[in-house]
Amino acid sequence: MNIIVVVDKNWAIGRDGGLLVHLPGDLKYFKERTEGKTVIMGRNTLESLPGKKPLPNRDNIIMTRNQEYKVEGAKIAHSMGELAKILEGYNKEDVFIIGGEKIYNQYFPYCDTYYVTKIYEEYEADKHFYNLDEMSQVEVVWQSDIMEENGTKYQFFKYKRK
Repeated sequence: MNIIVVVDKNWAIGRDGGLLVHLPGDLKYFKERTEGKTVIMGRNTLESLPGKKPLPNRDNIIMTRNQEYKVEGAKIAHSMGELAKILEGYNKEDVFIIGGEKIYNQYFPYCDTYYVTKIYEEYEADKHFYNLDEMSQVEVVWQSDIMEENGTKYQFFKYKRK
């Protein structure tokens, strides 16, 4: 499975239920990577999306402990076991964990590819991701050139588990 995430210089990923910054180039990259694939997210991440609706042109799976929770256009899983059953028959290379922090932490050990957008800024944040640069079990296998939008510099990286 894959993880796709946007981090700042301190590996922060969000604040007050939202992203740290709006970067159209990163949103385009996210869409290119995940369109036609399966995305797994927590309920709070779903509810932070425009219209609080599943992402179009993707299989959406929402993780929540709330047994009553339903959302049109998405499958719901209440546990790792339920998710494993849903994913039977799926190509794991086409499955992306897209957040939030709890879901990233829960599924980090089961992923072997990490698509990271690094923003070369520092933001106030209450949610963080693992600092992959400090982990010996992963390595950078690809990186883009540095880009800039609205004065914010950022770069795409692909990490693989060794």
